[in-house]
Amino acid sequence: MAVTVDYYHFLISPWSYLSIGRLNALRERTGCTVRYLPIDVGSTFGEMGGTPPAKRHPSRQSWRLEELKRFSDFLSVPINLQPAFFPADQSLAARLVLAAGDLDAGVSAGRLSDAVLTACWRDQANVADRATLQALVTGLGMDADTLLAAAEGDAIAERYTATTTEAHSRGVFGSPTFMVGEERFWGQDRLDFLEAAIEAVA
Repeated sequence: MAVTVDYYHFLISPWSYLSIGRLNALRERTGCTVRYLPIDVGSTFGEMGGTPPAKRHPSRQSWRLEELKRFSDFLSVPINLQPAFFPADQSLAARLVLAAGDLDAGVSAGRLSDAVLTACWRDQANVADRATLQALVTGLGMDADTLLAAAEGDAIAERYTATTTEAHSRGVFGSPTFMVGEERFWGQDRLDFLEAAIEAVA
């Protein structure tokens, strides 16, 4: 039986960036379908009890950087710990990913999500910039004009809000969060548990 994973995430999350390679490999191994569901950053912190990195205690801020460096080295995934454009407004990027989800059962959405995260954390690109996003979409072989028109329309904007509300109602409070049914897996270091859950219901 094909298993669907609902993947709620921020497109400016370094932890989501670090999960890219292993999530893609997991999808290939298990044959699961991943629904790429970017959610609003500000309202998630505000409504679900979180604190943005810049407002955390200095000890927590320094620990975050240590952990990012540790996982970057462990996974051999290059990362700029303090990228030039962070935090950035991910709204348009998120709506583009949601619009791409209508194209081919999530394949294009996944590729675009990965590209946005990589642009932010590896390449230090401004993922709030429309021209930057247009270039990313075009580079993936998608029709940028059509996708941008959809992403900037009311229907996708409403879906972004609805997706965020849905995530909160399911107990999602951070990124990345993977769900199989109503079982939550929060964090890029929970992918082994996610895979076990997929195999248990497949």
